[in-house]
Amino acid sequence: MINFSKMHGAGNDFIVVRAEDINGIDYCVLAKKVCDRHFGIGADGLMVVEESEKYDIKMSYYNSDGSVGEMCGNGIRCFSKFVYEKNIVKKENILVDTLAGVKKIELTIDGNGKVEKILVDMGKPEIKAKAVPVITDKETFINEVIKIEDLSVKVSSILMGVPHTVIFVDEIKEKEVYEIGAKIEKHNIYPQNTNVNFVEIVNRGFIKVDTWERGAGKTLACGTGVCSSVYIAYLLNHVDKRVNVNVPGGKMTIYINNDDEVFMEGTANFICDGKFFCKENY
Repeated sequence: MINFSKMHGAGNDFIVVRAEDINGIDYCVLAKKVCDRHFGIGADGLMVVEESEKYDIKMSYYNSDGSVGEMCGNGIRCFSKFVYEKNIVKKENILVDTLAGVKKIELTIDGNGKVEKILVDMGKPEIKAKAVPVITDKETFINEVIKIEDLSVKVSSILMGVPHTVIFVDEIKEKEVYEIGAKIEKHNIYPQNTNVNFVEIVNRGFIKVDTWERGAGKTLACGTGVCSSVYIAYLLNHVDKRVNVNVPGGKMTIYINNDDEVFMEGTANFICDGKFFCKENY
């Protein structure tokens, strides 16, 4: 029996557990079981709270298909709220250890001692194609055309902790997110697969984003995807340095500083606490 919390950030939902509660359990197998929306609890991903040798706390993240995720933007907001409100790390400025490096978190606490907003220093994206990675002879893969069967699509790919590909559209259409997103995710130029973001520019301070997430499918929000979308839009002079973003599950605000570092601000919410009954071997 495993204690868990279910949380969401802009509709991107997660199961959060403590490492000491799942000793001896394979995290990848557990992720697939608990994230199953019919036979498990249901979520886009699993986060495990672990001790860190260097920083305040460590976040281990697994997609719903059991694959390891280096980072998750909406997830780290939920994770930070969890460790603060569960009295694991009682600090308003937290250093979180992730596979994508240390992430600096700044919490805004309300009058009741609850986390109201979370600001995440997401760092500076990597635009070199080899870092994403993209199989190409080009140094960067921005505004390049790829073929999907008989369709030509203009894409831009960067590494925002995890690989992301951005497509600008006149209007986001859910059918295209499912059909094109799934094909680009596993396109042969992306050896580690890629997240796929469909971006509609409303004005220089406001965009809409819908994401097909690597290892999870279509989600209501993707924090690293929103950051990637704003950064590429900024590189291409579509937006300014402060951008409000609407995703299907809610809203976020993204900032880019003078050093090209990206900051994400948003909320996180508890849905429920519970116990997951383990009836099978892990």
